[in-house]
Amino acid sequence: MYVPADFNEPDTAVLHTVIAQYPFGTLFTHGKSGLDANHFPFELAAEEGAQGTLRAHVARANPVWHDVADGDEVLVVFHGGDAYISPNWYPSKHELHRQVPTWNYVVVHAHGRIRIRDDERYLRGLLARLTRAHEAKLPAPWKMGDAPADYIDTLIKEIVGIEIDVTRLVGKRKLGQNKAARDIRGAAEALKAGGHDRIGEAMLACAVEKER
Repeated sequence: MYVPADFNEPDTAVLHTVIAQYPFGTLFTHGKSGLDANHFPFELAAEEGAQGTLRAHVARANPVWHDVADGDEVLVVFHGGDAYISPNWYPSKHELHRQVPTWNYVVVHAHGRIRIRDDERYLRGLLARLTRAHEAKLPAPWKMGDAPADYIDTLIKEIVGIEIDVTRLVGKRKLGQNKAARDIRGAAEALKAGGHDRIGEAMLACAVEKER
């Protein structure tokens, strides 16, 4: 990934936060059948391994877990939001007319080595943690015990676990850092007015940082 200095995010803690907040990632593999991409919700164990450990489950019918071998290099991409930026939102555009459209976004690339975990105990623990994490904010959280045990037993047999030891994290936060603070703020406020709060809030934080 091309990462200009203005947009580079080297802080592992920040990148882990993005992954935790936006855990639906795209897994890229290059196995026996060639290049492939699959999409899964991941669990991040931030304190495990050099850069953290990612865990997910796939359908047993999905050929990806046959296509790779333990130790193969893989890439998981996490998206922390994106939005189109109109030059009309920059105050300086109306004075100098020297602005063009762009697209702002936050993304994390997690490089690592994959391992297949065809293990019922592992899967039950993973599913329980994922369920607790994503149900926590709901008024009546669902838990695995709410479903009949034989039903869960059947479904567990239809999935396989994957684990990725993260060896390198690359983060890019393209939020207008190469612009003047007033232009970042102008675009951020326009985004928020249009309902794009995720990138709008991130850009406002950049504007505040520049104004200090």
